Amino acid sequence: MLIDSSPSPTSLDATLILAEHESGSIKAQTVSTVVAANHLGESSSVSLLLAGSGSSLQEAASQAASCHPSVSEVLVADSDRFEYPLAEPWAKLVDFVRQQRDYSHILASSSSFGKNILPRVAALLDVSPVTDVVKILGSNEFIRPIYAGNALCRVRYTGAGPCVLTIRTTSFPVTPITESKKATISQIDLSKFKEDAVSRSRYVGQSTQDTERPDLGSARVVITGGRALKSVENFKMIEKLAEKLGGAVGATRAAVDAGYVPNDLQVGQTGKIVAPELYMAFGVSGAIQHLAGIKDSKVIVAVNKDADAPIFQVADYGLVGDLFEVIPELLEKLPEKK
Repeated sequence: MLIDSSPSPTSLDATLILAEHESGSIKAQTVSTVVAANHLGESSSVSLLLAGSGSSLQEAASQAASCHPSVSEVLVADSDRFEYPLAEPWAKLVDFVRQQRDYSHILASSSSFGKNILPRVAALLDVSPVTDVVKILGSNEFIRPIYAGNALCRVRYTGAGPCVLTIRTTSFPVTPITESKKATISQIDLSKFKEDAVSRSRYVGQSTQDTERPDLGSARVVITGGRALKSVENFKMIEKLAEKLGGAVGATRAAVDAGYVPNDLQVGQTGKIVAPELYMAFGVSGAIQHLAGIKDSKVIVAVNKDADAPIFQVADYGLVGDLFEVIPELLEKLPEKK
């Protein structure tokens, strides 16, 4: 499969990464995207682009400067226009930065942040984006999943403009970093930055769960419940088990659609892609879209009453049983998290 925009790929050797941050900290997905950028070429320089406003942005920029030795520069756009990560101003910002500096590649993680902004960036640049990259074979050759992860597609980018990629960060784990190196932090001059007079989207609000559980996308342990839990009250058993194991809570699309948990906990092709060391699924049948989101998990444990459930075909350990009996027994026998 070829993505062809014009005769030959750009020969420049610089990468721009859209950095996702919250409460003064760079998100783990961004660091994994930096790891992916290292596969584009040994001589490629990596710049992180941060946008926002206030002291939390400057704290995130400081952390970004030392988040990985490969980062050579951190570009900071400090303005109230970027207080919220809306796709329209962010895409305009990326185009604005690209006009001042030439980049061969523009990357973001395949999180909701990256998937919201990068397609609009690609449209502004009139190039075809390569999405959900799981392996980088060279500066213009990539592997991405198709058919819900049942097949892998080898894509060669032959466009003249910058190559726009979203990265499946679970395929590029971050290894412990011992080398200490601080990148240069540069403030972007926004005096000539212009937005569209009429914005087609506006910030309404943000809801976050007040919990000490780890982030679903980067957790070492994920406990997922399906529609078989039957109610919001019953789903609290999954939350209690996750707390005992120090893990994150996940859910199938059916459980989310039923209103048991918010949609930011959905795991699967249309939710979050996870790759924990331990993935436990209770009352999850194993629809193909769900399996596409957990296939990189190290160990999969499944509990389901249906012995023919598809989840058992991919599970390392399976138990045919009633989750309403299994979970209480686990809660009773598992030690408290230290």
